[in-house]
Amino acid sequence: MNLEDGTSELFVPLTVRSMTIPNRFAMAPMTRQASPGGVPGPNVAEYYARRAAGGVGLILTEGIRLSDPAAGFPEAVPTLAGEDALAGWRRVTGAVHAHGAVIAAQLWHQGAERGDADGVVPVSPSGVDGRGEPKGRALAAEELGDVAGRYADAARSAREAGFDAVEIHGAHGYLLDEFFWPVTNVRTDEYGGSLAGRTRFPAEVVTAVRAAVGEDFPIIFRFSQWKASDYEASIASDPTELQELLAPLVDAGVDVFHPSTRRHYQPAFPDADPVLSLSGWTKKVTGVPVIAVGSVGLQTQFRSETPGQVIAPAPVDKVVSQFEAGEFDVIAIGRTLLADPTWVNRLRNDTLDGFNGYDAQSALSTLH
Repeated sequence: MNLEDGTSELFVPLTVRSMTIPNRFAMAPMTRQASPGGVPGPNVAEYYARRAAGGVGLILTEGIRLSDPAAGFPEAVPTLAGEDALAGWRRVTGAVHAHGAVIAAQLWHQGAERGDADGVVPVSPSGVDGRGEPKGRALAAEELGDVAGRYADAARSAREAGFDAVEIHGAHGYLLDEFFWPVTNVRTDEYGGSLAGRTRFPAEVVTAVRAAVGEDFPIIFRFSQWKASDYEASIASDPTELQELLAPLVDAGVDVFHPSTRRHYQPAFPDADPVLSLSGWTKKVTGVPVIAVGSVGLQTQFRSETPGQVIAPAPVDKVVSQFEAGEFDVIAIGRTLLADPTWVNRLRNDTLDGFNGYDAQSALSTLH
């Protein structure tokens, strides 16, 4: 695949509020647990700068835990709380900007999926995990304002640290997604029950973040059908429910959606359309820019079932055809960039023939 085959349009800039992404490629968020005490060191700056130098236009950081101890574990997951952490992130944002890329901080509350080895009790909408089993405790309605405030504080700190945007993590069975999903939200107050009720608190978080960062700062929202505990899960069974889920978030201030899928090219609602992906449906029902993601450049399951298995690269033709069809505005790449930080530049230069795919064992052992 070369630029004459259609990839040239993927190198056209995109502007969202105050942020201009130099091309349509993003680095997907991938948890590393490489920030002792929550403070990102020079190695973290080098890690992200390497991908920016390799051609990625937008860096989406790993999940950054909120300041509440119940929000995240272990402590090696980075935070935005405290001057040491902010100084570390300023080093990261400066290194990324030096290569002409932009960077968004992903704000993360793990909810019931938080580990409790340190004795901190996890909190969630209903005190149950992704299997519907009791875990931790349910958040009282009067506590939700404080949680939303933690998101707002982190977003404000992200702007101060030089980030160009924030991404609110509302996917994969973590706290905000636990409000969306009926399995983890069995509340009987105004934050449960109908889809409108289940969307209420995530929308309140977006509202709080918007108030904290101002009108010119982009807000990205990541959501998913699948959960870490259930790949077949669904929060929207058809396009109408998807619109009901996302419209309140747009009204609250979301500028870009990032629907997380295991494979970017799979149809989301085959009965309604045999081709259109979740990113395509998201853009269709909201009208806002969309980031697609899911096994870009790879022919694989989300996690390799065989340790050390080498995953063969897949053609990028489908990425191009989806982009040309208007299904997404930015394409996020994860494991492919662990295998080769220069993958985007190699696509641009038509030198991907030597790309050997993703080796899960070696990539996860280095995360260089």
